[in-house]
Amino acid sequence: MEKLKQILDKSLEVLLMVSVGVLVVDVLWQVFTRFVMRNPSSWTEELATFLLIWVSLLGAAVALGRGAHLGIDYFTHKLPQRNRVQTELFVFAAISIFSLLVMVSGGISLVRQTLALEQISVALHIPMGYVYLAIPISGAFLVLYGMIGFFERITQLKKGVAR
Repeated sequence: MEKLKQILDKSLEVLLMVSVGVLVVDVLWQVFTRFVMRNPSSWTEELATFLLIWVSLLGAAVALGRGAHLGIDYFTHKLPQRNRVQTELFVFAAISIFSLLVMVSGGISLVRQTLALEQISVALHIPMGYVYLAIPISGAFLVLYGMIGFFERITQLKKGVAR
């Protein structure tokens, strides 16, 4: 299971690095065409918006997988060990449930609906359902990482590490 998590972590991190790289090049091109060429590119702003959606949602999953989510780290590290682990159990359960119900289930419904309505982006002319796929995909990763974190904390409590 640990090997699978490492492969998943590395894949997501590489995808994020490539996406951020494309985002940087896209924004630089937008600035260049706007201020140097005085003829702004029509598609770069839309692409930057879509990439930012994907990067932020997948980045949240990577942060959770690393245990580097600010909301979890900052407050729980101020608690005694046992209370910290119990609080983290609750937080990971809440993240998993929310992500499953809202992001995965609701995201799939949103993607289906936008694809059925054939909504197309203005400048790039791509179906908006593909853009919205970021919601259920990142939700699935959040559920997965939330459950991994939850079961790691259960193991800690069973081993008595948090006493």
